[in-house]
Amino acid sequence: MAKGFFKGVKAELKKVVWPTKNQLINNTVLVIGLVIAFSVIVLGFDMILEFCDGKLWDFIRTKIG
Repeated sequence: MAKGFFKGVKAELKKVVWPTKNQLINNTVLVIGLVIAFSVIVLGFDMILEFCDGKLWDFIRTKIG
């Protein structure tokens, strides 16, 4: 049974179209760039929400006591 499994794995791996070195580099750079871009966007939203939260608590403190 294990021989049949490994033969199947070997046959499937022969069907795989592996990326070229340039494709791999381009895709890697793209992924890293997108991760950085989305991280900056999330950081911006976080900073805006943190600022709004601080202003809201300051407002509540002044109105309550």
